[in-house]
Amino acid sequence: MKIGILKTDDVRPQLVGEFGEYPEMFASLLQAVDSTLEFITYEVQHGEFPGSLDEVDGYLITGSKTSVYEDQQWIRDTEDFLRRAHLAKKKMLGVCFGHQVLAQALGGKTIKAKQGWGLGVHHYQWCTAGAAYGQQGDEFSMLVSHQDQVVENIPGAVVLASSDFCPNSVVKVDEHILSFQGHPEFSKDYSQAILVLRREVFGDDNTDRALASLSDPVDSLKIAQWMVDFYRA
Repeated sequence: MKIGILKTDDVRPQLVGEFGEYPEMFASLLQAVDSTLEFITYEVQHGEFPGSLDEVDGYLITGSKTSVYEDQQWIRDTEDFLRRAHLAKKKMLGVCFGHQVLAQALGGKTIKAKQGWGLGVHHYQWCTAGAAYGQQGDEFSMLVSHQDQVVENIPGAVVLASSDFCPNSVVKVDEHILSFQGHPEFSKDYSQAILVLRREVFGDDNTDRALASLSDPVDSLKIAQWMVDFYRA
C-alpha cells in the first residue's frame, strides 16, 4: 500500500538534523506497525500535487504552523484537491492542520480557539461512536501543538473522541476520512524542542505546564495501528 503525504510545512531548520522532516516522522510511526507501507511526498505548500488521484492508495495531510483560514493560494488549491478526493471517496487522514483543512474544505469551520494554546500531552475520551476503538469514556493520550480548532464539523461527520479542551478531537466521515487534532507522529523529544524554541510565543505558564505534561505516557503506537487499520479497511 502506498500513502501520499500532502506536506503542508517544514520542520524548523535547526531541528531537521535530529528529528527529520514531517513525512519521515509519519513514515517512522506507521511503519513501526506495518513495515510494508510505502510513502510518496507531495509539497503542496509549494504547489506540488498528484497528477492523478489514483497515484496512491490513500492520502495523509500533515500539520502546519500556517492557519487554514489564512489567504494563501496553496491552501485554496489544497482544499480543491481534497474536495476532488472526497468525491472520489479516496482514503484521507488529517493531522492537526490536516484535520482542520479537511473540515474547512468540506463544509466545516476552523477558528482560533478561545481555549488558547493546546500543548504537551493531552488526554481524550472515546465517544459512543468510537466503539470500534474503545468503550465510551476510555482514555488515550497524544502530543499536541495547536491554537486553532474545528468548531463546525463536515456535514455528516461523526465525532469519535473528545476532550473538554478540544471537543472535536477525532472525527470520521463515512469510511474514507479520519482526522486527529493531535500529533501522534511527534516524539516527546521533538515536542520538548518545539516548546523550548517557541517559549516566547507560547508564554512561560503554557510552556512550563506543557513541559511538565511530557512525563505522562502517550499512545502513539496504538494510534498508528488505528491509522493503518483505517487505510487497510
